[in-house]
Amino acid sequence: MKRAALEIVLAIGYLAVAGAALVARANPADSYEVSLYAATPELTWIGVGIALAIAVSTTLACRGRYQGVAIGLGACAVTTIVGLPLIRNYQFAGVGDALSHLGWTRDIVTGNLFPHELLYPALHSIASTIHFVGGAPLERAVLLMVVVFFVPFLIFVPLTVRELSGNGLAIGIAAIVSWVVLPINNVGTHMGAHTNSNALFLVPVVLFALIAYLRRGDDLERLPFGLSSFSALLILTSLALLFVHPQQLASVVVLIGSVSVIQYLARWRFEDHPMVDHPTTYAHTIVLGLIGGVWALSNERFRDAFGGLVSGIISQDVGAGSTVAQRGSSLTEVGGSLAELFVKMFLEAAIIGAVVGIFLLVMWFGWTNIDRETKAFCTYFGLALIPLGGMFLVYFVGTPTMAFRQVGFIYVVITILSGVAIAHVTTGLSNVVTTPGANALVATLLAAFVILGLMTVYASPLIYQPNQHVTDAQMNGYESSYVHEVEDRPHAGFGADPFRFDHGINGVESDRVSSSPFESGVVNGSAFESGNYSGAYDGHDYYFVVSEYDTTRELEVYDELDYSEESLEGIERSPSANKVISNDEFRMYAVTAGGE
Repeated sequence: MKRAALEIVLAIGYLAVAGAALVARANPADSYEVSLYAATPELTWIGVGIALAIAVSTTLACRGRYQGVAIGLGACAVTTIVGLPLIRNYQFAGVGDALSHLGWTRDIVTGNLFPHELLYPALHSIASTIHFVGGAPLERAVLLMVVVFFVPFLIFVPLTVRELSGNGLAIGIAAIVSWVVLPINNVGTHMGAHTNSNALFLVPVVLFALIAYLRRGDDLERLPFGLSSFSALLILTSLALLFVHPQQLASVVVLIGSVSVIQYLARWRFEDHPMVDHPTTYAHTIVLGLIGGVWALSNERFRDAFGGLVSGIISQDVGAGSTVAQRGSSLTEVGGSLAELFVKMFLEAAIIGAVVGIFLLVMWFGWTNIDRETKAFCTYFGLALIPLGGMFLVYFVGTPTMAFRQVGFIYVVITILSGVAIAHVTTGLSNVVTTPGANALVATLLAAFVILGLMTVYASPLIYQPNQHVTDAQMNGYESSYVHEVEDRPHAGFGADPFRFDHGINGVESDRVSSSPFESGVVNGSAFESGNYSGAYDGHDYYFVVSEYDTTRELEVYDELDYSEESLEGIERSPSANKVISNDEFRMYAVTAGGE
């Protein structure tokens, strides 16, 4: 394609994504949306689709400056999708951990908590600064941080592959795979204010610093204590990751430690090898391990989590096996299956992971023509997947959610390796068909992966999870319920404990709903379904709270698996229940024990 035509095509792509964002901004959410995808205007998706189609094709076809412009176009399109809750003026997004993170941010603003008292204070501290300096509401400041933490992932994945390989095709493919957002699996990692997941998007920054150090560490002027500037960069980026979430730093330490072991073995085995020429990472492993360990062990939250992991490992009734069986049974009852859910959520990840695994084996057998330097870096990352996989197995036995968080980290590494692996496959295909034909085939497959990945980057009924949209009406309803509550009367939720809203509204350190075993919980499903509303909460007087999100989840998405619409309507007629708060998306009933 001629330069002028290419520039016009890229300009059309940027105009399309800008128009998509403007259309989304002009159509803000005015009520609860069960699916962010379905509620977003079609013109937005058309604009994003045009931008991504242009970005995928030009990223593979172009090199140099134009490839960079194409990668930027794709990154803008994907960032637009990730930023939709912010663009479409959601009051907040996230009804689980995200509300607790909002609460901790509120605690910092009100002075109830100092940043250093948190195990992972980065998101909350920066959001507090945005609130104070920019005047943004705390909810929007926290949502903005989700986008801020995500963008480095799109930038540093191709930059890391550029350092690792330097192959233009590999750089472009890695950029496209980053648009699939493989680290998000909606089981243990989520797109939202979830610091463990947010930290994943900063891992490529650390890996870029690691490769830059290995390539150039001995060639530059030394800093004090024998450090190079790239060595200092590696330490500083790792510390930044620590403050976002220590678990991901632990995985980074394992990866760097694996590099150290490989380097030691290479020096023992070879005299002439790129690994022998690389500066060692022994000191970095020790320093980062000590810093991360001291920081984590000094925090009570980490000690409690570690105790829960150990308890899960030694317990026979805790673990991923029982969880998977239970979820599989529930899916069958609502008309789905684990196989269907796997295809929707993990198909592209499984295929890309398999390609990377096969490529590593072929490379180690010596059946590729990859240069020795690139092979050395791929070996570092490939062998590091073994101990990282071992960590996954430990989590799998002890804490299933933590296991899927570890999968998220593993897929950050796989995303980087995929650039080299798929580029090698593409080059092989070009020997069978023409180079344009190979590029067209790979572009089609990668485009399909991008679509599959972005369809599940946020929760939706497609994967049997409702959109975690928190509306102004819901927040106002919960806030009123806390203002007008009778002391010592618990709040009971409809299928989910409502304590997270107390965190988001009053702060985690407010010592309210979450402080007492009888101050929040869930109504007993059997009693509630039988119409025994007065006995649905352990014989206590309680407030029954239900939002539009709750009814959508239980009645529409879960297809009345645990609660029926009839039982929810029945509480309106119950003599033991009085409606005390009501708006379009929130209701609260004061239920008297023994009233029926």
